Amino acid sequence: MALRHPSERSRDGRGRFERFAEAASNLTSSPLFYVFCVLLVLAFAAVHAAGLSLEWQILVGDIMTALNLLLLTLLKNAERRAEHAVQRKLDAIATGLLRQIDERDPGDARRALEEAIGMEEEV
Repeated sequence: MALRHPSERSRDGRGRFERFAEAASNLTSSPLFYVFCVLLVLAFAAVHAAGLSLEWQILVGDIMTALNLLLLTLLKNAERRAEHAVQRKLDAIATGLLRQIDERDPGDARRALEEAIGMEEEV
């Protein structure tokens, strides 16, 4: 079973995961979330500076680790969606250029464009 990117699986627009990822991406890029992260780092520093028990130190560290993992997955999802969109635009540009090239002159430029369309699927 080959895993495919969510943007390649949905046929009728964006699915629940895509909508959730977009909303989460918007939230995590907001000033409110930045303030939350600063407060979390300050709490981490305060727990260590106050010399609280190891349980508190582990709890704050675990929260930061979990948040870091979630942000990493959101970042990768946003990167893949942007990459997919750019590739579709490049394919559309290449297709448009091919249509403008005269059929009687199949030169190197035409062959290069034909080879470039859909190249990302071979990689």
